[in-house]
Amino acid sequence: MAAVYAAPSLARPRAPRAFRKSGARVSVRAVRVTATADAAKYDTVIIGAGVSGLSTAFTLKKDCPAHTMLVTEARDRVGGNITTRSENGYIWEEGPNSYQPGDPILTLACDAGMKDDILLADPNSDRFVLWDGELRALPKDIPTAVLGTFLTWPGKIRAGLGAIGIRPPAPDKEESVKEFVSRNLGVEAFERLIEPFCSGVYAGDPALLSSVAATGRVQRLEPLGGSLVVGALKAQKEAADLKKIRGPRDPRLPAVLGQTVGSFRGGLKTFPEGLAKSLGSDIVKTEWKVKKVSKNEDDTFTLTYDTPEGETVVVATTVVMTAPAYVAAAACEEMAPEAARALNKFYYPPVASVTVSYPETAFRLDGASALPTGGLTGFGQLHPRSQGIRTLGTIYSSSLFKDDNRQPEGEFMILNYIGGARDVDIVNLSEEELVQAVHEDALKTILKPGTPLPKTVGVRVWEKAIPQFNLGHLDVLAEAKAALKDSGCDGLLLGGNYTAGVALGRCVEFGVEQAKELEAYVAGKAAAVAAETPAR
Repeated sequence: MAAVYAAPSLARPRAPRAFRKSGARVSVRAVRVTATADAAKYDTVIIGAGVSGLSTAFTLKKDCPAHTMLVTEARDRVGGNITTRSENGYIWEEGPNSYQPGDPILTLACDAGMKDDILLADPNSDRFVLWDGELRALPKDIPTAVLGTFLTWPGKIRAGLGAIGIRPPAPDKEESVKEFVSRNLGVEAFERLIEPFCSGVYAGDPALLSSVAATGRVQRLEPLGGSLVVGALKAQKEAADLKKIRGPRDPRLPAVLGQTVGSFRGGLKTFPEGLAKSLGSDIVKTEWKVKKVSKNEDDTFTLTYDTPEGETVVVATTVVMTAPAYVAAAACEEMAPEAARALNKFYYPPVASVTVSYPETAFRLDGASALPTGGLTGFGQLHPRSQGIRTLGTIYSSSLFKDDNRQPEGEFMILNYIGGARDVDIVNLSEEELVQAVHEDALKTILKPGTPLPKTVGVRVWEKAIPQFNLGHLDVLAEAKAALKDSGCDGLLLGGNYTAGVALGRCVEFGVEQAKELEAYVAGKAAAVAAETPAR
């Protein structure tokens, strides 16, 4: 999801042109040509300087210094959907707002000199879900799950029995998230717990989201152990065994406690900018717009760019495309039409992020999420679609990373998401109407009655926001990859959040994994060439 800053009356910005389907098309030619003799040659060219592409490049440079590469970005900055903005005393996120602090992203941050910039939210911060007019804290452990009010006693009993395996058997088909959770934990647990998270993470419809593709690490527990509980125990053992193989955790990494989330000092953009700085300007090129990609007779690729210095041609053994699926589809259409057809099947619904600021005293003093001072504490709140609130969720920005001073003193900033797969009409609302909509919802949940409209910090409408991991997602992705290979393009790899997962941390993890795949592929190609070269 995304957030954008706008001064109190700025025009409503739209998603960057490079990410809009109506933007310029990239031509990828199927014709076999001879590589330009004087073109610079690289082992890998990565199209797109978002976190996936930069993580791949950084890992390659660290683990395989001899691997030559280029990272190209059409815009004048790195970071992809990550854009931190600061103005008038506010710091806000135009794209993702935080990340799950797994070891891959923390390790890259430390390796690139950003250890002291890592921010972790209070692990005791609550996440709230609205139900029957009350914001209820999500259970943090078994005692709070059993003794808390988040589920009714019948709901708790149903969820507990299902978790230990007393539930209907798994069907012989791919289940949606709604089907999987309702079967294992009951309808009440689905409606109160999982449905709002599907809205908050994917802005999606859980009746359409694939349990395998969207919640794979949870979905695998049932076949792994026969029930969610036994599967979780086995997964914990697998993780412990893997930890023994890997050895001690890197002592540079900060301790990650509880259900915390992370950011960086000055905002998320610190991370991609730090990676790009470490890679250097010889590797990372901004304002390089790819015009054409051609497959050569020797199975390399020739890429033609428009750059600030004029037209530039480079040759690469491998190409990684980290752009959205619909952009990759346009790029592959001529060379691999079947791959393009598959990539165009992925759906990106619209989402608006609305960042506003209220006086600290505007918030209710009663209710589970209010402090005596009037500010909010915790991560934020989610709203099930059944509760009559249009806003998908609200993040308590001023509480989340409060030590980073992201708003003027005396104010409290919140970030609201609205829209998604079940509310596509938000694209027709004006900035003022979007602010009015989230304000009215906040009056129903956290604001004092009669609180006037807030100061508008930023409004952004992402017309193509988050790829939906719907039923059949993994099959479509496999179809696209197979079609590329059948077209002789096995050296062209797909990356980005529709392949890795929508979470920022997972995109980094995927980028690290893809670096190892690229290294092995290039080594294999070099060995094949050497074997075919006659000895002198």
